[in-house]
Amino acid sequence: MANCSYACGFLLFFLVSFLHVEAILDPADFLALQSIRKALEDMPGSHFFSSWDFTADPCNFAGVYCDSDKVIALNLGDPRAGSPGLTGRLDPALGKLSALAEFTVVPGRIYGPLPESLSGLKNLRFFGVNRNFISGEISTKLGELRSLRTIDLSYNQLTGRIPPTVGSLPELTNLILCHNRLSGSLPRFESHTLTRLDLKHNSLSGSLPPNSLPPSLQYLSLAWNKLTGPMDHLLSRLDQLNYLDLSLNQFTGPIPDRIFSFPLTNLQLERNQFSGPVQPVDQVSIPTVDLSYNRLSGQISPMLASVQYLYLNNNRFTGRVPASFVERLLDASIQILYLQHNYLTGIEISPTAVIPERSSLCLQYNCMVPPVETPCPLRAGKQKTRPTTQCNQLKT
Repeated sequence: MANCSYACGFLLFFLVSFLHVEAILDPADFLALQSIRKALEDMPGSHFFSSWDFTADPCNFAGVYCDSDKVIALNLGDPRAGSPGLTGRLDPALGKLSALAEFTVVPGRIYGPLPESLSGLKNLRFFGVNRNFISGEISTKLGELRSLRTIDLSYNQLTGRIPPTVGSLPELTNLILCHNRLSGSLPRFESHTLTRLDLKHNSLSGSLPPNSLPPSLQYLSLAWNKLTGPMDHLLSRLDQLNYLDLSLNQFTGPIPDRIFSFPLTNLQLERNQFSGPVQPVDQVSIPTVDLSYNRLSGQISPMLASVQYLYLNNNRFTGRVPASFVERLLDASIQILYLQHNYLTGIEISPTAVIPERSSLCLQYNCMVPPVETPCPLRAGKQKTRPTTQCNQLKT
């Protein structure tokens, strides 16, 4: 049966009809499912295709969902079985499933490019083929699928740019392209419903204009790219964010004060080139704030003392550590306080103070002798104080 031609497929279809199978699938969908099946195989340990017997009704196949005589959802592989998934290629016949609204593939070893014929799926709303070995570029024709709401092609081997046509999708809600090999600049995203944008671990470059991302965003991760330029005007607009990770890029300029009042649970801005003072207007309620490895300067704001996990190390902060930090550290409200590799001149803490076991403090390599001995990360180095010449240079 595996070598059956299209003519044989038609014969099977009419045989099923003759046997009075309850649901009679559209012939085009029947043949498309046959082609899709021929291009894929179960990996060892997977038994997903065991129910795909084309002498029976395809609407009863595992992962196939029909409405009347059309396939409306195709979920290839069983996510509940914990199996290694499928191997093979995505057949161009996918584009023949004209009513398809949802298409997903479980993690496995599916390789090759995305078929150009996907542009024929005008009703597609959910498109998820993550953690496989999909390669090639994202077709500009994907932007023709104006009903698309979720695209998840993460953890593949995609290359090239993110097409501007994808950015123009009007109903896009989730775009997840992380852990690929994408390059070039980001398109402008026009959807007013875009809430999740995850592009981390690619090779994206260029700067982001102030109007390039919509205010509807709640989750934004651009980490591990090569993005540049200021972000203050853009970030100030994104006041719905609850997760922000811009780490390991080359962003410059100030961090906007407004961002510390957003409903964030996590603020990751480390390993960039952000500069200037950090001056939240009110007490910061974000549990985790990482501003390490930047060029931030000025005194440390007492408004940051309410952060549970605070990383300010490897910057250019000066002055004394506010007393409110010591109070919250000693009552274990602060779990991590990393201040190493700055130009800080003092902290009001008794040498006999006992740091709670579940809290970590590092003051190494500042313009003071640390008053308490606390374990620091190995990468902080062994020098306890910064050379006096460097501290004097900063004063001048």
